Amino acid sequence: MRLILISTLCVATSVAAGDITVTDEDGTLNPQDTGFGRIMSNVEDGQTDMVTCATGYYITKSGRHAPARKLFKQCAEAGYTAAMTWMSQLDNNGLGADYDPDAAASWDHRAAQAGDPIGKFNHGLNLLRGHGIAQDEAAGRALIDEAAQDGLRIAKSLQQSDYDPNSVTPDADEWKYAPLF
Repeated sequence: MRLILISTLCVATSVAAGDITVTDEDGTLNPQDTGFGRIMSNVEDGQTDMVTCATGYYITKSGRHAPARKLFKQCAEAGYTAAMTWMSQLDNNGLGADYDPDAAASWDHRAAQAGDPIGKFNHGLNLLRGHGIAQDEAAGRALIDEAAQDGLRIAKSLQQSDYDPNSVTPDADEWKYAPLF
């Protein structure tokens, strides 16, 4: 019972104080221990770990694309392949920055080179379409085959459709995927 009262008193004091984080020469008062603020503090401190990097998904889904882009870029540079595929998605859709198919293809390529099945699939699609990279259907099919062999169901579905990109992205804007080269 006493522990609960002390805990409640601490929470009440914290709320009354406004949960304001103050950093000075003596240290940090009321540091953010959880939530968006804590994650972005991790990013500012150069910290990349699985939890910090995975939180980028929730940040971008909430519409905060610029901070998600900052987080994903740092995590991608640290080698997290899921962050690479998210950077591609952001660049490919102009979220948090301008639409950049070349950058999107580059992120997918990096993820594929690192062995990520989704990176292989996305890079294979880019090669099939010639989106952000020179069109190379043979190389695209080979990467999609690797992704399918890795167990990626959407890659298997694309194989079954004779590599027709519209079978996996039926609502894609055709103008967006027209070959640039």
